[in-house]
Amino acid sequence: MPSPSPRPFLIPSLDGLRAVAILIVFLSHAGLSHIVPGLFGVTVFFFLSGYLITTLMRMEGERTGGVNLRDFYLRRALRIFPPFYLVLGLITLLAAQGWVEGGFSWQAMAAQAFFVSNVWEISGGLQPAGTEVMWSLAVEEHFYLLFPLLYLVLRRLLPDRKHQFIVLMSLAGLVLAWRLLLVHGWHAIDLHNGSSHHPRTCHGTDTRFDGLLFGCALAVWHNPALDAGGLQRRLLLFVLLPISLVVLLGSFVLRDVAFRETWRYTVQGLALLPVFIAVIRHPDWFPFRFLNWPWVRHLGVFSYAFYLVHSLVLALLETHAPISKLWQGVIAFMLSLVLASLMHHVIEKPCAKLKKRFAAR
Repeated sequence: MPSPSPRPFLIPSLDGLRAVAILIVFLSHAGLSHIVPGLFGVTVFFFLSGYLITTLMRMEGERTGGVNLRDFYLRRALRIFPPFYLVLGLITLLAAQGWVEGGFSWQAMAAQAFFVSNVWEISGGLQPAGTEVMWSLAVEEHFYLLFPLLYLVLRRLLPDRKHQFIVLMSLAGLVLAWRLLLVHGWHAIDLHNGSSHHPRTCHGTDTRFDGLLFGCALAVWHNPALDAGGLQRRLLLFVLLPISLVVLLGSFVLRDVAFRETWRYTVQGLALLPVFIAVIRHPDWFPFRFLNWPWVRHLGVFSYAFYLVHSLVLALLETHAPISKLWQGVIAFMLSLVLASLMHHVIEKPCAKLKKRFAAR
């Protein structure tokens, strides 16, 4: 889920990465899921969110000696809740009137409203049209309820950032072990069902928060935006980065269900480490320059609102516009971009002003 970037702190290319991730998600949902790995777009958002939020907490801790938890949760509420509840209210109204297919349930909407939609889905609950992406918001909100507390404990007990990195990566390893136990030990999913994803392992908070942890780990040690030194340019760009891209490609090509629901998220998280380091450290390198083109960065700025609204727009067009999938996708992209831009200027910007007051304080 693409958390909106706090405007006072900008890292080159991060908005561009948001744009790439949201395009991956959109193309997958628009009918190209057989060739575009939409879940990888969510994995990128998880990594980016963990990296950016932990970077901000680390900066606050180094500046003030701690992290103000009250302000952290209030800023996050201002960032996430207003656009979310606006879109959820619109979906509820349209679904109740029968404007979108898939049925309607007040219990399902309550699950969305209280950020337990992933638990609701895993238990077999209805997912109303337009809410398909909201499981990732639930994962993030569950994670950020506890992670700031964990980070404060790590800062106090393990002031060496390398040790913090080891702990966070070890926790990510435990999540992999848990997925392996669920799939191979407890047979929590049907390995003979070749569907694109299995909610228990794909949407569970306990099975997916390692995507956030990988970003958090990068933020605390050898952070490419804060720490000097690190990997040599040639080693990073011409050895580690190509290896990472090959590994990512392999994770897309390998379609074995057991791999997809266990190792895939870990492999992709590890492979994203060199990618993020390279993109942040060397934004002017030719292959990365497009990430800082103005229109790409603008799409990244609108990515959270776009993420929230695009599934609803696609669902409405599928129900009420008897045109080809191609034209549905084109129209949905343009409409979603317009709506996201409106939401950004009418809702996100005023909320950002309130957040700045807390940042200044």
